[in-house]
Amino acid sequence: MKNKWIRYEYRRSRTRRRVHGAQGERPRLCVHRSLTAIYAQVIDDAKGATVAAASSFSPEIAQKGKTAKNVESAKKVGELVAKKALAVGVRKVVFDRGAYLYHGRIKALAEAARTGGLEF
Repeated sequence: MKNKWIRYEYRRSRTRRRVHGAQGERPRLCVHRSLTAIYAQVIDDAKGATVAAASSFSPEIAQKGKTAKNVESAKKVGELVAKKALAVGVRKVVFDRGAYLYHGRIKALAEAARTGGLEF
């Protein structure tokens, strides 16, 4: 039997293979959640470049003494990444949540990005 880490990596890579941005028109909004923070970036797969990025450690969001691992900070990250993506001209994205369930911080980030103007 494979150990827990190998099974986790396999599940994550299998999920990543399923989601691809439409070539040229829809980049993907990739989300990473750690124990201490949440990160979001809009990636153009055709160019292989990051178009916009935000995290709970971004200077616009980070507050001294406040925690960066709650739902409120995830909402702020969603709003910020939507604002940065719209400034670059990206309006439609594909949501790539990776192996994370659509629940809690991931859901809050997605809903905030939608209210910020992104379509997915």
